[in-house]
Amino acid sequence: MGLCQPKLAKNARVLTPHQREHLKMTIIIFVIGGPGSGKSTQCKNIARKYGFHHVALGDLLRQAGSEATSRGRQIDDIMKKGLLLPTGAILDILNEDMLSQPEIRGFLVDGFPRALEQAKEFEQTDSRLPDAVIALDCETETLIHRLLLRGQSGARADDSQSLLWQRLETHYSMHEAVLAFYLQKRLLFNVSGEESPEKVFAQCCSIIDHL
Repeated sequence: MGLCQPKLAKNARVLTPHQREHLKMTIIIFVIGGPGSGKSTQCKNIARKYGFHHVALGDLLRQAGSEATSRGRQIDDIMKKGLLLPTGAILDILNEDMLSQPEIRGFLVDGFPRALEQAKEFEQTDSRLPDAVIALDCETETLIHRLLLRGQSGARADDSQSLLWQRLETHYSMHEAVLAFYLQKRLLFNVSGEESPEKVFAQCCSIIDHL
């Protein structure tokens, strides 16, 4: 089966004024970094401490890709190739999850944006910027080591060794533009993902405490 990307949403659905206002009243923090940089671990711990909702975008996309629908099969096909979904489809899934949590005061969005187009369309669609962007920095060797270990468990199809280099190549080709975008807006906070999980967590909490 081909990618069939035109059948997936290229542009996100327009939010109602009420939905936009709701999202403006919440704290939204993006946590970005390469595959294996520790985003999920840190988001789970931070969400537990602050009572935020962890938007595990990768899990949401894999869940959507497991659905026995035309949309689900297209998403699954694209992800198995280590490629990016159309921005509109990603934003729709992201916004649906955040809007389904009306009582939550803050969101930790794990693994978004991965491309500059996604960052710009989020700002346009949601009529706001994130409150902060935490970037977990890791050496390539560290990411490879962690992904290979995680891949041995077989828990995630996209952790297979055959897709490892494709995922890293996709990440590095997009990442720098995202960092530059948020650095210019003074929203970027770099944290070394090479440190122990406890030290990384402490640095992330320090950033959030000063928002």
